[in-house]
Amino acid sequence: MSIRTDRVSSLLQQELGAILQKEMPRGGAIVTIVDVKVTGDLSIARVYVSIIGTDKQQEKAMAFLEDETKSIRMILSSKIRHQFRRIPELQFHEDHLYERANRIEQLLNEVRKGSGESD
Repeated sequence: MSIRTDRVSSLLQQELGAILQKEMPRGGAIVTIVDVKVTGDLSIARVYVSIIGTDKQQEKAMAFLEDETKSIRMILSSKIRHQFRRIPELQFHEDHLYERANRIEQLLNEVRKGSGESD
């Protein structure tokens, strides 16, 4: 990635985080922007989100993001319109890194318990 796309990604991550903090329905899952990857021509921004909550809360949160993509983009546009000619299209993707990290931690704990018992 170029320096320009890195800067755009960073700005979008920061602004989208603030927007989602205000716009996400209360009482649901916790949604965090993990990463934003922008295409070279700055036309598409792939937004990777981590969603912490029950399976049902995760599904609702992803459905909300997909349904409200246009309104989130409009809010984003009003915040950063002076910095961009064209606001990138937003594509939300769920990042399962948190879940994988928890699973690895569980497996490591099981291995530690198993090796501690045999000593």
